[in-house]
Amino acid sequence: SSQNNAKVAVLGASGGIGQPLSLLLKNSPLVSKLSLYDIAHTPGVAADLSHIETRATVKGFLGPEQLPECLKGCDVVVIPAGVPRKPGMTRDDLFNTNASIVATLTSACAKHCPEAMICIISNPVNSTIPITSEVFKKHGVYNPKKIFGVTTLDIVRANTFVAELKGLDPAKVSVPVIGGHAGKTIIPRICGMSHGSCTFGCTPKVDFPQDQLEKLTGRIQEAGTEVVKAKAGAGSATLSMAYAGARFVFSLVDAMNGKQGVTECAFVQSDVTESPYFSTPLLLGKNGIEKNLGIGKITPFEEKMVAEAMAELKASIKKGEEFAKNFK
Repeated sequence: SSQNNAKVAVLGASGGIGQPLSLLLKNSPLVSKLSLYDIAHTPGVAADLSHIETRATVKGFLGPEQLPECLKGCDVVVIPAGVPRKPGMTRDDLFNTNASIVATLTSACAKHCPEAMICIISNPVNSTIPITSEVFKKHGVYNPKKIFGVTTLDIVRANTFVAELKGLDPAKVSVPVIGGHAGKTIIPRICGMSHGSCTFGCTPKVDFPQDQLEKLTGRIQEAGTEVVKAKAGAGSATLSMAYAGARFVFSLVDAMNGKQGVTECAFVQSDVTESPYFSTPLLLGKNGIEKNLGIGKITPFEEKMVAEAMAELKASIKKGEEFAKNFK
């Protein structure tokens, strides 16, 4: 049976996110084969991880000529490759470098594992997902149910910050985050009784006064910058991103193995709003997205945030699509 026999590839496995992500995947009973790819250091990373006493076999692949071999037979491909943010940079500043990297890597995926689930971590996600879709369309193997922009870190942060403020166990807090994966496109659905009723709010139900809700929302939206500043030029969120990326992959593999009721938010092709891509809670299944659960009822505060995010989302998406059209 395919149970717990997932073959997972990490593209960008030697990097700041790639290494801890690969460690977490190696540690999981869900993964049987781990293919690590990068343009430097992968043989070392693979040798190091291969000594860990879990069943996943690890193989390192180095450079473009070894990429096809790395991807062959993969069920899930996770792409954290690219450059990290430095202080003062927006995610969009990474566009030129990371757009080319993502287009090149997803082009190889379209050729060598067209059926795999593709999980993109490389920023700016609001643009790299449209790039991935266009690349798959070009190769004639596009399936919108299998391409995910990993926004899980926004959810992980929202859960943590809400739990801190309310004295709750963060493992028991669940805040859906919709929209996109940059600044004001990140829309946490904390809700709260006094802000009108909503579906897909925080569980357990929490309530914050409006000023505190706004401050908390702002912190979640700018949490990445918080880490970039604290690292003072030495990178961006790598460890928490690796954790969030692994969490998403484990949910996906569970669902592929037939586990029922697995939901995660991700930035995907969508007709829920007027934006062609949008993050919402998704019911995952054997073939990727089983059902987009949409937005449901939202509070006036969230409605305003969705409206304000639209222009930026559409511009980032268009930028990605234009790039992919001209990419050779």
